[in-house]
Amino acid sequence: MGRAFAAGLAVLAALTGCTVQTPDGEGERRSPVHIELPSGTPAPDRTPARGGGAPSTAAPAPDDDKPSAAPAPPRVLWSRGDTGRDVRELQARLRQVAWLFEGPTGTYGEQTERAVSGFQGKRGLPRTGKTDAVTWQRLVRMTREPGRWDLYLMGGQQADPPDARCRTGRVLCIDKTSRTLRWMIDGRTVSTMAVRFGSQGTPTREGVFSVYWKSRDHVSTLYDSPMPYAMFFSGGQAVHFSADFAARGYAGGSHGCVNVRDEQAIAELFAQVRNGDRVVVSW
Repeated sequence: MGRAFAAGLAVLAALTGCTVQTPDGEGERRSPVHIELPSGTPAPDRTPARGGGAPSTAAPAPDDDKPSAAPAPPRVLWSRGDTGRDVRELQARLRQVAWLFEGPTGTYGEQTERAVSGFQGKRGLPRTGKTDAVTWQRLVRMTREPGRWDLYLMGGQQADPPDARCRTGRVLCIDKTSRTLRWMIDGRTVSTMAVRFGSQGTPTREGVFSVYWKSRDHVSTLYDSPMPYAMFFSGGQAVHFSADFAARGYAGGSHGCVNVRDEQAIAELFAQVRNGDRVVVSW
């Protein structure tokens, strides 16, 4: 009976692919059944044995292969071709840090683009030549708020409304507040240009005068300096072209004359003004 039962178990084990394991040499009983899986069948997860042992062989969760999104580039505030007051401020600030020497003109041209690119490269920013938010913030931290005559150092400002005394006849209407000259005929403005006045020690006189002498290629006998297109209205004071004003803008001043920086504009004005035309200088 016992032999028959044992033989039956052997046959059953052969048919099911199972073997009965005996205790190991250290006396610990192993799992009574070892299951042989068909080739290619994944093995079940294992758990560490008592007291440590091999870690689980479970496969870790796959990494996310999607590329991380690149940070968005800073917003561009101004670039080549833009115009306006903000561009003037940008140019005025670039002048403060010696990256721009022209203007401000209020137009974002080649020189401004080159200056911005140089400023960016010096500070490790991408050299795009476009003023983005990061470039602007860096520039603002390095400079001061420009004043009105920093923004209009080389002219370009709007003229204030004309003095009431300029509204009739032929008048050179000169405004010290807006630093402009209007050439007016019967209340109509024919042309407007930026002008510069005398310094504190030699101020330009205010009041109503008349042009009494025109001198196309005049040279000052007092200061030995050229005064082209001079139109004298009060003693030795005249409206005339100034190469220094053209070069330095409002950084300089005259000895009392009214300087014009636009040579073409004053050449046209000189051709139209007559002796006897009025000159009004006011604040």
